Amino acid sequence: MKIRRFQVGDEIALSLVFLSAVHKVASRDYTREQIHAWAPTDMDLGIWAKHIQVLQPFVAEIDNEIAGYADLQPSGYIDHFYVSGKYARKGVGSLLMNRIDEEAKRLGVSELTSDVSKTAEPFFVLHGFHVEERRHPICRGVTLHNARMRKKMAAC
Repeated sequence: MKIRRFQVGDEIALSLVFLSAVHKVASRDYTREQIHAWAPTDMDLGIWAKHIQVLQPFVAEIDNEIAGYADLQPSGYIDHFYVSGKYARKGVGSLLMNRIDEEAKRLGVSELTSDVSKTAEPFFVLHGFHVEERRHPICRGVTLHNARMRKKMAAC
């Protein structure tokens, strides 16, 4: 397993990871309606590609197959953090989180934040985050449930 930087051309594979993570993994904590609002299978791939290019995520690969991805913005915000259902609970998420921690230290980021799904919340707690606020965003007219989570980075 290896972590690398995003490369132009990864966009479609990352969309498949996103859809798999939401439809296969998060579906145990969200209704069918919520899943389809969050991750519609007919999403505009042009808009998706532009967003991913802005995020510039780290990409996890296993045997040259993209297994997951996660980004870290200069503010310390993690916008996307997804692992394919095929690779759930195989260490991909921990490897990505460790890479984010390294990058945060390199950038001098003092804390990390993210809006985390109910499914991912225990994983984020395991990696030192705590719930700051419960949120109920509306996506495509459907109310979702997540938590704003925060992690203070250790001083260097």
